[in-house]
Amino acid sequence: MATDYYAVLGVRRDASQDEIKKAFRRLARELHPDVNPDPKTQERFKEINAAYEVLSDPQKKQVYDLGGDPLSASGGGGGAGGFGAGGFGNFSDIMDAFFGNAAQRGPRSRTRRGQDAMIRLEIDLNEAAFGTTKDIQVDTAVVCTTCSGEGAAPGTSAQTCDMCRGRGEVSQVTRSFLGQVMTSRPCPQCQGFGTVVPTPCPECAGDGRTRSRRTLTVKIPAGVDNGTRIQLAGEGEVGPGGGPAGDLYVEIHELSHAVFQRRGDDLHCTVTLPMTAAALGTQVPLETLDGLEEIDIRPGTQSGQSVPLHGRGVTHLRGGGRGDLIVHVEVITPTKLDPEQERLLRELSKLRGEERPTGQFQPGQQGLFSRLKDAFNGR
Repeated sequence: MATDYYAVLGVRRDASQDEIKKAFRRLARELHPDVNPDPKTQERFKEINAAYEVLSDPQKKQVYDLGGDPLSASGGGGGAGGFGAGGFGNFSDIMDAFFGNAAQRGPRSRTRRGQDAMIRLEIDLNEAAFGTTKDIQVDTAVVCTTCSGEGAAPGTSAQTCDMCRGRGEVSQVTRSFLGQVMTSRPCPQCQGFGTVVPTPCPECAGDGRTRSRRTLTVKIPAGVDNGTRIQLAGEGEVGPGGGPAGDLYVEIHELSHAVFQRRGDDLHCTVTLPMTAAALGTQVPLETLDGLEEIDIRPGTQSGQSVPLHGRGVTHLRGGGRGDLIVHVEVITPTKLDPEQERLLRELSKLRGEERPTGQFQPGQQGLFSRLKDAFNGR
């Protein structure tokens, strides 16, 4: 069992260097061989010398406080040692002892970068096509105004951790088959920061930041689409300890339009016309993104045909120009005719020689199962 050097000198474990020195001088005067030649007293004198040698040296004292004995001939630690119970629990401990862990060396900063944030912004088709400016409200972490990000209550400050003395890590001496080896771990008292905050800020509870609602102005470029993300650098969450803020991403969600369907940068819509208008031709008014325009339907237009309006679509996000507006025509055949309308249509069919049309037949469209069947049969 390791010698209790504090008990040998008769001091507390938290005794100062002055208290340790005074206790040693007092005992040395009593137990010095010139004053007391008794053999037992001489052994006691050797013990207080060994205790003072350890406790008066900061490095040796640290090793001893962590369970080791710096005066042990075998380099013994606080336990029986060995590779396993009482010694190193795994191979990583040995590697840490020889090579260390560079990522954990020294105190870590309380100030860290904040996380990125994202919000969803809904805009209409016209705003997506030509761009716009929007005011948005965001709830994010901001620097605490009470402590300015320090985390300590006004009038106080962080103090050096008395366990690790500001190093952010503590060392542990253990015995293994390699002998006495020292390993380092983050300080459990300050969590590796090297400092402690005795009186945390009452506003942020020591975090250095609070949540607040802000209003930001976002410029939406022309041509954005569903899923487009706009990055606002430094407008995200402020980091712990008042660290630099992350970025804010604004994700665009385009609302559905009552008339137009967007496909890329092109716009599509369908106009339904009576049979007579499609046969004779006409003009149909359409409210486009650029205002009211007349769509020219040529005589004889068939159902399924389309009328393109070039450059009336959405602005290209990258590069100049715009997409097209495609107007699809759907011809409606009348289903109910009064006697006069029926007479006129029959007269028209006689004039056109269409009383008994033979029709034009062509292979019909196959369904999915028919196509699969033909594929298996090698057709």
